[in-house]
Amino acid sequence: MKTRRSLGDMIAVSSPRISLMGSRDRTDTDTARTQEWHRKPAPLERPARRGELVRLRQQFRREATERCDRRSGDRRLRVLAYSLVLSRRARPDEDWNTLQTEAEQRGYAMGARFHDVAVPVTTTCLPGSGAGCGVYTPPWKRPGWGEVERLIRGGFADGVIVLDRHNISSDDDEYRAVIKELGERYQAFIHLVIPEELSGPT
Repeated sequence: MKTRRSLGDMIAVSSPRISLMGSRDRTDTDTARTQEWHRKPAPLERPARRGELVRLRQQFRREATERCDRRSGDRRLRVLAYSLVLSRRARPDEDWNTLQTEAEQRGYAMGARFHDVAVPVTTTCLPGSGAGCGVYTPPWKRPGWGEVERLIRGGFADGVIVLDRHNISSDDDEYRAVIKELGERYQAFIHLVIPEELSGPT
């Protein structure tokens, strides 16, 4: 005589049990080794990546200086000032003073000043997703930065001066994309008051 079995009973019998703790034949040593392997690359790769970013930024500055010297020996490099403030109540005046002083010391002619209010990114960054992992909205989505790019694209400036890289982006891929966009497409450069290796994330 056949007995009726519930759907739950059939699933329990026919489905293999899946352990959330992992396979039984994996040892604690294997788990520790795997965790260590996943942890290792980040700290080892970061200094090399930062070095690449510094070299790339300095390369475009050298090229801009050489172009300026070829055109006219007495013309100074023209830079725009940019700042990212943390709230609508914050004023970038202190940043402007610092950027103006740095521009004068470097022999730049500082032009228009632009700033944006930092808008925190609320999405989750997944490793390997290809999405940016910056703390704030990417620069190309900010109106002030858009004006910086528009003037550089129009030939009104040779570059932009900012306090540190985090005013542009804390994410290496976003930051590198901005350096390359300005340098390769518009022959412009980014000048940082605080170099990459000395500045911490905001």
